This record gives sequence, C-alpha cells and structure tokens, in this order.
Amino acid sequence: MSKLDELIRELCPDGVEYKKLGDIATISRGGNFQKKDFLTEGVPCIHYGQIYTKYGLFADKTFTFISEECAKKQKMAQPNDIVMAVTSENIEDVCKCLAWLGDEPVAVSGHSAIIHHNQNAKYLVYYFHSQMFFAQKRKLAHGTKVIEVTPDALVDIALPVPPVEVQREIVRMLDSYTESVVELQRQLTAELAARKTQYSFYRDKLLTFNTPVEWKPMEKEFPFIRNGFVGTVTPYFTSEEQGVRYLEGTNIHDGVISDNEIIYVSKEFHQKHIRNELKNGDILMVQSGHVGECAVVDDKYAGANCHALIIMSNAGHCNSRFVMHYLRSTEGKSKLKKITTGGTVKHILASNMKKFMIPVPPLDVQSRIVNVLDNFEKICSDLNIGLPAEIEARQKQYEYYRDKLLTFAETGNTILSRAEQSRAEQSRAEQSRAEQSRAEQSAD
Repeated sequence: MSKLDELIRELCPDGVEYKKLGDIATISRGGNFQKKDFLTEGVPCIHYGQIYTKYGLFADKTFTFISEECAKKQKMAQPNDIVMAVTSENIEDVCKCLAWLGDEPVAVSGHSAIIHHNQNAKYLVYYFHSQMFFAQKRKLAHGTKVIEVTPDALVDIALPVPPVEVQREIVRMLDSYTESVVELQRQLTAELAARKTQYSFYRDKLLTFNTPVEWKPMEKEFPFIRNGFVGTVTPYFTSEEQGVRYLEGTNIHDGVISDNEIIYVSKEFHQKHIRNELKNGDILMVQSGHVGECAVVDDKYAGANCHALIIMSNAGHCNSRFVMHYLRSTEGKSKLKKITTGGTVKHILASNMKKFMIPVPPLDVQSRIVNVLDNFEKICSDLNIGLPAEIEARQKQYEYYRDKLLTFAETGNTILSRAEQSRAEQSRAEQSRAEQSRAEQSAD
C-alpha cells in the first residue's frame, strides 16, 4: 500500500469533497501593460503570451520586467497564486497556467486571470492541466479565431479538494515522475548527439583520401546538372489525388527527403515542366536558404517535379549516394561554401556545381563506403525516430498517472479499484452494524 493510499484511507474515509473554484479562490483579471513596456530589470512581470512560449508549470523568476511607475497601475499576483492565460488560438492551449513561486509579487498582463487561493499551488496547476479540467473548460470556451474563457466563468469549475497532506503527496509523486521524464529526454538527446558526432567523424575519416585518388569536375560524372523550376507555383494542392508531388528545398533535411508539408501540382504543370522530372538516383540540392543540403531521390519520389538544383544520375559512372555523402562531409561543405554566391540570401548556381571537384575512387570502393555510412546513418535515423516516440510514450504515461492521481469520486476515491471500494464500503457497513449491536447490548 502506498503512502498516498494510506493518507486517503486515513484522511478521506468517506471520499473527497468536490468544491467550486469560486469557493476556494478569488479570481481577478490581469492588468494592461504591453510588450513595449518590457525592461531588462525592474518589477518582475508575466505577459500572457509568455505562458505559452517561455514558462513551464511553475516559475520563481520572470524573463521580463517593467518600471515601478508602470507597475503601480497593474494587477499583481502574490507568491503561490496561479497565473492563467485565458485567450488562445486553440482550445488546447487556452487556460494554460503556472504557479508563481517567487518571493515577491509579480505584475500580470491582460488576457490573464489571477487565481488567489488557499490550497497547494502545484496541486492546482497539475489539476488545471488534466483531462478532467479540459472537459470543463471546453464547455466554457467561446470564440472562433480567438478562443476565450472569461475569468468570471472559472468560478464554476468543480474540482476535488482533498486535505493538504494528500495534495502534498500527489504533488511529490507527480514532481518525481516529471523529473524522470525530463531526465530521460536529456539522456536520449545526449545519446543522439553522441551518435551523430560519431557518424560525422567516421564519414569525414572515410571520405578523406590519404592515398592517391582521381578528382574530377562534377559534370564529368553527372553531365546533366540544371536549375529546377524557378518561380511561384500556382495553383498547388495538399492532396496527392489532386496532382503530382512537388519537392522544394524545405523538404530536404539531414540527407533525406521529408514528407512534411509536401505540396502537389496539377498534371498540366507537371507536363509543362517535364524537364524537371526526377529520376531514381538523382541528387537534389538546396540552392538557397540552407544551401548545399542534399539528398538522393529514390523510387518513392521519382516522377516528382522540384524547385531545387537537380544533379541527374548517370548510372554506372559514379555512385550518387557516395557523392551525396561527400557533399555533406566537413570537407565537402567547406568547398561548397566557396562557390556559394549572394549577400543576405545565399545561392549555389548550376554553372558552379558543374565545375565542382569531387573524388572518384573505383566504384567498388564507393559502394563499400556508402554501405558503411548508410548503415551508420540508419542507426542515427532510427534513434531520431525512436527518441520522440519514447518521450511521447513517457509523456502519455505521465498524463495517465497524473489524471488517475487527480481523479476522485465523491463517495470514494477512484485510485482504489472498484473491488477495493466495494470491500471498503462493506467493511464500513459491517463496522457500523457491529457498533450498533454493541450499543444495543449496552442499553440492555
């Protein structure tokens, strides 16, 4: 039996009382300062927009300040108060909040609610991020482009209010689980970074030739190097049923072509720009923005149009993946930088890529290098996929236990199973009958 179970049995034998938020707190609106009032020092302040972008669930320091003169006209949250953003662009974010745990009052901007209460602040914040609260705020929210929950409506939110000792134990358990999730994220991120560093080291090692190797201009191995489509793509669609896949430089990341935000063009557009059609083995390179980033086209993307530099495959002459790995190496990137033109916006021109010198070892050597680097890259890719998946799984697990810890029934806590609740109720009934029987015997 956990300490929490013991506390609940001891302090809440008849269940946990539910109360309206208005019964345990006073709710007021924030002030009216704006971002233009921010200073690097002065009176600490929290702007409602920062609750979405800068803060976690709790804060004892602010990112911004306002002058003392400005602060005199503002609404202040006291230590232990909850600061809640009551407007947002979506239902998920509206009512996101934090517990102010600083040592001094903090100025709060408009579009916010200040919840002054007599409970455990962290317990309330955890509850305000639970599914139970979400179900209630959904009914109170209104608006289309801007979603709002008025501070006056928050007084009717119903929530379980167990004794402070129970609240404290729930907070301790949730804090501990949160720390474990954060630590896991740190470890997995560090592992991925280490693998990528290791991969980069071996890639550069394999692509640095200490023995004589032939160097050739790119156009000798890839005779057809051309700029992709230049101009505005209209009309375009978001569904493959409506047209032909169209790739842009933004679809190329870390040596692979990403499916994120792919657009589709009409079949007429595709035919009009058929010279930009991609073939299996072509190298696609970003011409502006993150210039030089490149990937090799496979069967999945063959037939698509593109808005990037096309280095067309010349099968049997040079391994496209070998060249792609070289272009992404430290040496390759350094040389690409030298042929990059432009001021604020950098460009790589097809004419410059034709003269770009690449190492051309025998094809069997190229294939062995590609095999090693592709396998190493796959390990990094698998980690890159597994990392957010693992973190998401832990986050869902945390949310499940958070909601379970914060869910109570008014006639018994639901942390216990139905069978346990039934046995507890039966035990209390038997105890009541026994006490009544003893009382009757004493009376006789």
